[in-house]
Amino acid sequence: MNRVLRTAAAGAALVVVGLAVNTSQAQAANGHLGVRETVCADDLQFRTQPGGARAGTLHRGETFKIDQIIPGWVHGFAYGTINHNGWVQDGWFC
Repeated sequence: MNRVLRTAAAGAALVVVGLAVNTSQAQAANGHLGVRETVCADDLQFRTQPGGARAGTLHRGETFKIDQIIPGWVHGFAYGTINHNGWVQDGWFC
């Protein structure tokens, strides 16, 4: 019985360690003014204004050069499939 409890505890410890590693790798960051940032989200909605109409979608790995920051939003140029100026939510860059 004691051996079964030790085995279960060891398995639970491995699960906790695995979750901690995955969580830290999945964290995204805010953008920086003047920097061409890489999109870390699977899909990031590109908008005409903060919270405005959707004008496209940026995908993981595409880039966005930031020229203006307001709380929660960044404006800049979306490289890749969009190639246009607009807004995206901040906090989704690698």
